[in-house]
Amino acid sequence: MESDGIKRSEEQRLKGKVAIITGGARGIGAATVKLFASNGAYVVVADVLDELGVNLANSIGGRYIHCDVSKEADLESAVKLALAWKGRLDIIFNNAGTSGADGSITNVNMNEVNKIIAVNLFGVVHGIKHAARAMIEGERGGSIICSSSSAAIMGGLASHAYTMSKGAIQSLIKSAACELGQHGIRVNCISPHGVPTEMLISGYRRFLGDIEAEEISKISAKSCSLLSGRGGTTQDVAAAALFLATDEAGFITGHNLVIDGGFTEASTNMIHMYQDTKLVK
Repeated sequence: MESDGIKRSEEQRLKGKVAIITGGARGIGAATVKLFASNGAYVVVADVLDELGVNLANSIGGRYIHCDVSKEADLESAVKLALAWKGRLDIIFNNAGTSGADGSITNVNMNEVNKIIAVNLFGVVHGIKHAARAMIEGERGGSIICSSSSAAIMGGLASHAYTMSKGAIQSLIKSAACELGQHGIRVNCISPHGVPTEMLISGYRRFLGDIEAEEISKISAKSCSLLSGRGGTTQDVAAAALFLATDEAGFITGHNLVIDGGFTEASTNMIHMYQDTKLVK
């Protein structure tokens, strides 16, 4: 055990690197904060959940900053904190997100749409912009990772506004990768499906009432079609973010890494045709 209380991985895949994780106080963000720290990274936890964020940052020997990603100045401040603390920035995980604006496109509330776009899309733009500036100036390259969603790959998984915001991220990382590659900066995104975070649970409850989190996890597991009985976890997503952050992914950029148990790739509705049958004479 290290003095900051975090059990360190023997591999130390991010040893000495400095990372910012937005939406880092809970869910996927918190799982990634812990995994990055255990692999030797210095982590800035950026969130609006101050109590959770401070406690988590203290537990890993990191730093916390109140950060509403919809406000460009907040992201700029997070980057400045990382630079003031360790003099460099190697990784940013633009993970913060929100959901809502449910219902028909014919009655969609544009105020809710604007709020979702401000966090899910503009928040990512803010993160890429200010992280890239610091990385270019640092002349060490870097890894920029953004959260998209399986909802951006196929319809019917989320509200129109959420789907739109996550789809735009998949286009943005490609154009950003084109520009920033000359500076050794890689830009990728990850697209989880059905991970039972607080946001997914609250979404289910808007439609199904006071359903237990355990039941939602079972529903999620059933939707991950190629891995029977196995649903996605925050740790699965954190592991994908870790890979993209490391030098092992040094030749990967402009890529969307899908973490969905195969849900968007295939259907098991006709799986019986792969079973051996006896020939009937």
